[in-house]
Parts: sequence; structure tokens; C-alpha cells
Amino acid sequence: MYITITAQKLGKTYGQSSAGFVAYLEKENQGLEQEEMEHFFNQYGDEISAKEVVNEIDGNTAKLKNKEPKFYSITVSPSKYELTRLENSSADLKRYTRELMKDYVKCFNREINGRAITVDDIKYYAKIEHQRTFKGTDRQIRENQPYATKILQLKNHIRKIENGERIGNIDKLKLKIGKLERDAPHQQNGIRIVQGMQKAGNQSHIHIIVSRKDATNSVSLSPGSKYKSSEVEMHGKKVGRGFDRDMFFEKAEKTFDKTFGYQRNFAETYKARKDFVKNPNLYFAALMKLPANEKAMAFKLMHKTGLPVIPNIPTNQAQMALRIFKRLRQGVDVAIKSSSIGV
Repeated sequence: MYITITAQKLGKTYGQSSAGFVAYLEKENQGLEQEEMEHFFNQYGDEISAKEVVNEIDGNTAKLKNKEPKFYSITVSPSKYELTRLENSSADLKRYTRELMKDYVKCFNREINGRAITVDDIKYYAKIEHQRTFKGTDRQIRENQPYATKILQLKNHIRKIENGERIGNIDKLKLKIGKLERDAPHQQNGIRIVQGMQKAGNQSHIHIIVSRKDATNSVSLSPGSKYKSSEVEMHGKKVGRGFDRDMFFEKAEKTFDKTFGYQRNFAETYKARKDFVKNPNLYFAALMKLPANEKAMAFKLMHKTGLPVIPNIPTNQAQMALRIFKRLRQGVDVAIKSSSIGV
């Protein structure tokens, strides 16, 4: 499961309208018949139009300054293993979203009129998407880049020969290009992976746009608050503030597992991934204590997600294994930020 919470920006400032983001989320519907489209939905409604989403989100920004976000985007991307538990990606993810947003409001350390916040207090709209493309930041693109650079240089060389600007053997250069295409480390269906290429397999995921203000347009609810979960005294009263992201991420996993009967492996948990970055000793100790079958699955998942896979070293050599693990970890680019999780 990979979840991000993002305050939508336009350059260095916060956008004054959700129109651009909503239009972006409509991209998969282009060229489709009405019955094939994925529509926006919320806790109780289906087939909500993009126009209504923009009007509702943009009209719910009372007293927010230009430098404050008007809405947040939550992206929920189940792993390919999690997706295998779904019988119908669209219907199941829609059902999960509605349960997830109940978890979302529970993670605010706030009250409205002296009572706990409920899902009816927020204004959100969600949309299911089924496609993804490779981006420049993806590991496959980054590791293929040296090959892409050499291929571009050779193609430019061929173009100059064709224009009479240089002398050379075009056939030999084309053979070199073919070899580079084949040697690139990341391929999909026998073709070198390039930026913008559509990812194969089930890529279903959820986009959620949630207003910064509550449904009454009077209370500010920010999941981007720097206050995790605390209290502050205002007008002689103690008032709760903050949003507990760790709690939200963990609840997201538990709700998915309960909803779809998913047996989550240690390596798939938010806590494990966080420990991997923050406390590798703790991560390694927990990994080595797993039963053999779960440990084998954990190694498989680690490999698929870019985490280092340690050699199969006997547990009585744990200290040696830990040193190897730490050395491997130094070369791994894993971003576990307060705003996102990834498995």
C-alpha cells in the first residue's frame, strides 16, 4: 500500500481553484463511452460530475488566505498483491474508500461543537483510476537513463550523417542502438521502459480530493498540520489540534485487511517500512524472527519494492548479517516521509 497526502500547489503558491486538478483526474475518461467512464463519488453519492466537484470544493474556502491550501489530495495505491484480493476493482475500491475516510476523520485531534469529528463533517470527492505511466522519478527510468542518453546520442549522429554534416556507417550505429535497447536493465514486454510508457498489469488506485474546511465551511481541518496530536490553551480552554498520520496509515492497512481478508506480510506494513529507515536494527531483528515461510515472502516483497535482500545467513551469525544489511541499505533510495508511505 502506498499512500500520499499532498497540499495541492501551483508552482510556489497554492492554487485558488481545484479545476486544474479535477481536469487532471478526468484524463482517463477521454474517448470513452459514458458507461465505461469512472465518475467522482463521495460517502453517499455516485456519478458526481467534475463541475459539481469544482463548485463544491472552490465554494468551501471561507477565511482561507492565498498562501493556505484550499484542499488536499490523498492518493491510495494498493500493491499488486493487495489488488489480487479484489473481485471488482472499481466497486471494491469505492467501498474501501468510504471506510478509509471514516478512519481519516478519526485521526484528527479535534472536536466540532464539543463532539468527535465524523465523516459527515468533511467534504470530499474520490475517483478510481486504472492506468499509470512511468515517470522520470521511477527507479526503472532512472536506471535506464544511461542507455537512453547513449541511444539519443547515436540517433543524433545518424541524423547528422543523413544531413551530410558527418561521415559514418549508419547500419553499424543502428546495430549499436539495438544492443543498447536490449541491454537496458528494465524492460516491459521486451521493450525498454521509457518515461510516459503505460505500466502493465492491474494499476488500479484511488484519488481523493478533500476540502481544507469542514462541510459547514467554518472549521479548518488540515491533514498537513505540523502538529501530530497535541493540545494548546486558547481563551483559557484546552483545545486539541493536529492530525496523526502514523495512525491514519496504520488504520488504512487494517481496514483493507479486514475488508478484503488480506493476510499482510511483515514487509508490507507501514511500521516495518518506517523502522527500515528510522531504526534498521529493530527492523532486522523483527525480520529474522519471522517464520520461514513469512520470511521468504518478506524477502520476495523487499526485492519487488527495491529494498535490499540480505543473503540467507544462519541466525547464529546475526551480527555479521546485520553489518551486511546496513551496508546494503546505504545504497537504497527509500523515501518514507511524514506525508507518504509505500509498500
